[in-house]
Amino acid sequence: MLQSMTGFASGKGALAPHSWTWELRSVNAKGLDLRLRVPDWIEGLETALRSQLSAALGRGNVTLSLRIQREETGSAQVLNPAVLDSTLAALSQIATRAAAQGVELAPMTAADLMAQRGVMEQASSEDETKALSAALLAEFPAILQAFTDMRATEGKALHQVLTRAVDEIEALTDQAEAAIGDRKAAMEEALKGALTRVMQNVDTMDEDRLAQELALIAVKSDVTEELDRLRAHINAARDLLSETKPVGRKLDFLMQEFNREANTLCSKSQNTALTRIGLDLKTVIDQMREQVQNVE
Repeated sequence: MLQSMTGFASGKGALAPHSWTWELRSVNAKGLDLRLRVPDWIEGLETALRSQLSAALGRGNVTLSLRIQREETGSAQVLNPAVLDSTLAALSQIATRAAAQGVELAPMTAADLMAQRGVMEQASSEDETKALSAALLAEFPAILQAFTDMRATEGKALHQVLTRAVDEIEALTDQAEAAIGDRKAAMEEALKGALTRVMQNVDTMDEDRLAQELALIAVKSDVTEELDRLRAHINAARDLLSETKPVGRKLDFLMQEFNREANTLCSKSQNTALTRIGLDLKTVIDQMREQVQNVE
């Protein structure tokens, strides 16, 4: 069954003192473009998630966002030396400037320093981070499955739409073939007129040129090859729609081939009914091409 490149999935999880939310979404793209927004302080997490996404998806502009929050608990706090040093340096500059302007500042205690933002922080052990990483990696497959399930559901709907379009193209091709018989008499009259014009110049035209002109008249009015190629494209489209692997690019190329034959049919028709059928074909093909853009 076809897969759509449009999908969405989200989820929530928790492992004290952390909680998190997932958001995975995708839209169509020429290839597979993975954009991950995950915390970089969990070593190896992005690489592992990217590997799972690459294995499961063939095409699409895919965005994965992971937001992690840490609840404040009564667990031990530790000193952040870097923040303390920058705080002390700032205090020293403030004291120097104040003294230069004759301003006397009250002394700051250790308790005051500890109250400054970032000087003291929640202790986060390596084991805690490893446990968090393991929990996230264990939960992600369910998020990815929900995501691919949605893409499959969208793909099923696309399959139905595209199958109906192929059926309609086939019906119009049958109508075009029937219209060829209806235009036969008119084409014979047109051919006779063309031959008359050619024969009027036969005295001044060599035999090779005459043969070329007659062949050109025949080619311009014959749409048999176009109809045969349309039927071949119809069979190819049905084969692709039955594939289980990504076929979006092949279908997109096939739409160009469909459109080429419909254009040629219109240019050669020389018949109102056949031209109308050709225009109807172009309409269906354009609608089908729009839908194909979402196929993985």
